[in-house]
Amino acid sequence: MVEAGIDAKEAVKRFFMVDQDGLLIEGMNAVTGFQAPFLQARSAIAAWPLDNPVRVTLLDVVRNAKPTTLIGVSGQPGYFSEQIVRAMAEFNRRPVIFPLSNPTSRAEATPSDIQRWSYGRAVIVTGSPFPPLVRDGRPFKVDQTNNTYIFPGVGLGAIAVQARRITDTMFMAAAKAQAALSPARNDTGSNLLPPVTALREVAIVVAKAVALQARREGLTEIAEGDIEAAIHAKMWSPQYLPYRRATR
Repeated sequence: MVEAGIDAKEAVKRFFMVDQDGLLIEGMNAVTGFQAPFLQARSAIAAWPLDNPVRVTLLDVVRNAKPTTLIGVSGQPGYFSEQIVRAMAEFNRRPVIFPLSNPTSRAEATPSDIQRWSYGRAVIVTGSPFPPLVRDGRPFKVDQTNNTYIFPGVGLGAIAVQARRITDTMFMAAAKAQAALSPARNDTGSNLLPPVTALREVAIVVAKAVALQARREGLTEIAEGDIEAAIHAKMWSPQYLPYRRATR
C-alpha cells in the first residue's frame, strides 16, 4: 500500500488484526512489538454495533470494517465460521479468503465450506493440502501457498549476482514477478498459482526480477546484460543417462 502511494500511518489503519483477545485495540495489554503499529484507535470503532461490548470479535470486524481479504494464521480449526464467510460474501463480489494455517487439521475453514458459504464467489488459497473442489461440474485444484514459489528464485537471483544483501524491495520484486505469472490474470476462473510442474520456470523469472532489483539498488557489480546468463550458470539441470539391465 505504501508503494502504491498511501501514507504508512494510513495504510496500517486498513489492517484489522484479531487474536485470542479479539481485535487489537489501543490500550490492550500484552501487545507484542510487531502488533503495536496495527492497533486500532478506540475512537475508530466507537460507533460499531457489537455482539459483546467487552470484546470485538472477528465477526464484528467483518460486519463493520467490511474487509476485502481475510487471512487466517491462527491455527484454530473452524475459526472462519459460516457467519463470517457469508458476511464477507455479502460485502464483496469476490471475497478473498485464505485459511493458511497448517497442518490441514488446523485450517480455519475448508475450501469446500468456503466455496459453499460464499456462493462459489470466494478466491480461495490454503496453507495445507486439500482435495479438489468441484466447479461447473469439473474438478478444480485448490491452490496451496508454499515458499517453493518464491524462495528458490530469491536465493538464485541473489547468489547469481552476488548481491551484498537481500532487501525488502527485492522480496517485493519477487512477489510482483510471481503475481505476473498467475493464470488468473488472463482467466479469472483459473488458479492463482502456476502448477507445481512450472516451478523451475517460476524460479528463473523470480530470480531475474530479484537480480535486477539488486542492481537498481547498487547491491551488485554485475552488468544488467549478464544477469540472465549468470542465473542459468547457477542452475542445476538434471540429465539422466540411458541404462539397460545387465544380465549374467
